[in-house]
Amino acid sequence: MADKASGRRGKRAQGQGAEAQGNEPGLTRERIAATAVGMLDANGLNGLTMRGLAEALGSGVMSLYWHVQNKEDVFDLALDSVLEYRGPTALQDWRGDVVHVLEDWRATMLRHPWSASLLPRRALGPNILVRLERLSKCLSAGGVSDADVNAAIWSLWNYVMGATVTRAGFGPSDEDRAASQQRLAELGALYPSIEHSRLLLDDDWDGTFRRGLDFLLDGIAPKR
Repeated sequence: MADKASGRRGKRAQGQGAEAQGNEPGLTRERIAATAVGMLDANGLNGLTMRGLAEALGSGVMSLYWHVQNKEDVFDLALDSVLEYRGPTALQDWRGDVVHVLEDWRATMLRHPWSASLLPRRALGPNILVRLERLSKCLSAGGVSDADVNAAIWSLWNYVMGATVTRAGFGPSDEDRAASQQRLAELGALYPSIEHSRLLLDDDWDGTFRRGLDFLLDGIAPKR
């Protein structure tokens, strides 16, 4: 067994050496992740294949398997790489910090829409765990009890995920929404409240997200 393991290590070293001597940069997990993110942004989850990824990297498919186990491993790498949080590390105002973490999280997923549908299906990687750790500390600093902090985190998680998926997948055009609003006006006796509020024409996605987040945080904040 030792001889076989030594042989595999020797072949791997030879392969890495050959890559280093070629015109293309040597493969790394970071480079694989960055290329996969570009492909996912362009083509979605179904557009990523190991063969296509290898071609984009200028390498052979088998070379990828020195660095990743399979396509699922690539998904994990790509997802965690886009979820990296580069915000302030020192706690300032707990509520402002929570808002920053969540607005940044939502904006990140909207830049990479595939991430919102992929995240619930994957094991949580280091970068999303950093965000959750940050949220936990912010909520604790705001006086949320240990008994309530998990419920608060999952409530915020569900809000961010739902808001992101809705925004990324909302399909009606402006013309379609205007036509739907007109239809509501014609049926105003049946739907007077949403016709009056012009719900179907409201496209202030960022403002609505922030106001909804304020509603949640008002409920989460301990009453003094």
